[in-house]
Amino acid sequence: MTLISMPGNPIPDGAIVGKLRTPDGVELRFARWDSTSGKGTVCVFGGRGEFIEKYFETVNDLRQRGFAVAVMDWRGQGHSSRQLPDARKGHVGNFGEYEADLETFMQQVVLPNCPRPHFALTHSMGGVVVLRAAHSGKRWFERAVLVAPMVDFPRAWIARPLRILIRALRLAGLGERFVPGGNIDGGRTSRFAGNPLTSDPARYARNAAVVANDPTLGIAGPTVAWLDAAFDTVAAFGAADYPLQVDQPTLMLAAGADSIVSSAAIGRFAARLPSGSHRLIEGARHEILQEQDGFRAQLWAAFDAFVSGPSI
Repeated sequence: MTLISMPGNPIPDGAIVGKLRTPDGVELRFARWDSTSGKGTVCVFGGRGEFIEKYFETVNDLRQRGFAVAVMDWRGQGHSSRQLPDARKGHVGNFGEYEADLETFMQQVVLPNCPRPHFALTHSMGGVVVLRAAHSGKRWFERAVLVAPMVDFPRAWIARPLRILIRALRLAGLGERFVPGGNIDGGRTSRFAGNPLTSDPARYARNAAVVANDPTLGIAGPTVAWLDAAFDTVAAFGAADYPLQVDQPTLMLAAGADSIVSSAAIGRFAARLPSGSHRLIEGARHEILQEQDGFRAQLWAAFDAFVSGPSI
């Protein structure tokens, strides 16, 4: 397993790269970077369709803060095993499969090799997996910072009938098909204007160039089964007692201009966490870590204050 370096997005120095195998036979790519500062390790968990190379800037930001860093590619994306013969398809049967990836990564990479304390920094779908694990009683992280976590979708008046349609399609045996009308062009990596991810043209172009340089890193739209599993997960999050069972100090950061996940739902969920806090970054789009410097500065200020704050 290797990492892909290119002008404008070089591999941070000192990378240790390898592969893991989950109990169900999926091969995962990981990378980690050591530190001698004693501040601990930040585990970075990206969102749907993302890959380690997209977080090189974040790795450098964390190492400059004195942290060791560990990152992996979820199954079905990056250079981890793809789940279907059509490698463009983002597919899982249920989000428990991602929890198996997380468990394998923690047991084989982080716990034996990375200095404590351990922290989580997640984006979108990555936050969902960390929340599910914490809800099930896994307390790996001293604290977790969830950036734009996918706790619900916006525009519920669209999401509800779509959920019914997606479940019907899956029951009809079409779970491995692309979601009808979804994006199958590899991630819309060439059209900055109107994109919902970031208002920063340079970072958008950098991420697009990484995929253009190595198209095998990217994926296209989700399958019917993936979206059905996502709907199941956000429905579970909607239960009144779900946040109460998350024994994990957690900071949720929401993007004020997010059209991918519901910022309002993030605020409501955070308010019900026993050890939760919340910050809305006005004007930012969904990928705050890939946003303009002004938005990113707000994110890092919140991260720094939370991670180094008093014991909870």
